[in-house]
Amino acid sequence: MKEILEAVLAEQYEAIGSLPVPEYYRAVTVHKDEQTMFEGVATRDKDPRKSLHIEQVATPELGPGEALVAVMASAINYNTVWTSIFEPVSTFGFLERYGRMSPLASRHDLPYHVVGSDLAGVVVRTGPGVNAWKPGDRVVAHCLSVELESPDGHSDTMMDPEQRIWGFETNFGGLADLALVKSNQLMPMPEHLSWEEAASPGLVNSTAYRQLVSRNGADMKQGDTVLIWGASGGLGSYATQFALNGGATPVCVVSSPEKADICRKMGAELVIDRNAEGYRFWKDEHTQDQKEWRRFGKKIRELTGGDDPDIVFEHPGRETFGASVYVARKGGTIVTCASTSGYEHQYDNRYLWMNLKRIVGSHFANYREAWEANRLVAKGLVHPTLSRVYPLTETGQAALDVHQNRHQGKVGVLCLSPEEGLGVVDHEKRAQHIDAINRFRGV
Repeated sequence: MKEILEAVLAEQYEAIGSLPVPEYYRAVTVHKDEQTMFEGVATRDKDPRKSLHIEQVATPELGPGEALVAVMASAINYNTVWTSIFEPVSTFGFLERYGRMSPLASRHDLPYHVVGSDLAGVVVRTGPGVNAWKPGDRVVAHCLSVELESPDGHSDTMMDPEQRIWGFETNFGGLADLALVKSNQLMPMPEHLSWEEAASPGLVNSTAYRQLVSRNGADMKQGDTVLIWGASGGLGSYATQFALNGGATPVCVVSSPEKADICRKMGAELVIDRNAEGYRFWKDEHTQDQKEWRRFGKKIRELTGGDDPDIVFEHPGRETFGASVYVARKGGTIVTCASTSGYEHQYDNRYLWMNLKRIVGSHFANYREAWEANRLVAKGLVHPTLSRVYPLTETGQAALDVHQNRHQGKVGVLCLSPEEGLGVVDHEKRAQHIDAINRFRGV
């Protein structure tokens, strides 16, 4: 890895294809024999620092249509938290099922799982049948892994029966010095960003694009009022930018004055601090408080001049879903993913059926959607929401920050990159957008 890193730092990208690939590389893993380590421990008390290991692992065989990438930087997503605490299920079940699919897929069924669903780096090798990418290319990767042997995925690759999330439902993820991806996960790295900045949008940016902008999601249009939960967080910060760029009006829901300030810096004018307003949508574990739904809806109309949300951008799940269904306008759309506060949603169906509302499920993005989301970043129309960066050796602490919601936007991880700020090519464009690029830093 030392020779590869030296070539990248010297910008000698054309030499990378001739350098030897190491037999082993450094990676962040969870271990199969530890998947019961948190039994009996409350979810909030499960500590990723105990389950995430930094170790040397064997470099996987490179198959057809695949690429091996030297990872300069990666980032933490909530799926890495789920993997690290073995909730809602252990990811080793995913690897076992994938491993049964074919002899090549059996590479993924190992007693350890290399995690991570984001990367920015440089292509080191490509497998047979890869023509669009070559060693030395600077890339980012989206996390959709598909086989496309079934007709079901050919109008929307997210519908492929063998659709998986790389680094979560597959092995050899991005929190490592090397990563194995399918070549149709690769996209050009935005040239005005550093490695860690370029790595951070990946999963959440693409997810927010499909969920809010795409016809496969809410199909947002100009003039829409969009209620965005967690508007300063990983998903919500991109949804807020898409709403503003697309001529919609975001109503940003946050949980502190600091988070409200971030939303206003992004350009949002309508912000609700749910903690300051004291909203409690549940009376107890089993009973929701519809008076609080109505109070919340009244607050939204006060801010919008009487408009209810055309779209509710939902991802907290159980805690907020009843309120989301209630406040959406007649004929409106509740688009949902993630469910970070719980998967079992409860809502009053009268407000859905009698008001002709729609609930749309949305999961990650297809290659076209991910490409368009990345293109907006490359154009400087959407910006990274990176707040803090850790070295690979402190990935456990980074995951704990996300698990305990101590973070804003995205938390980055340096893999091969020895320091922050490296990898920028277009300094002129960077200078034009530097305030927006750094908007979340240190918050």
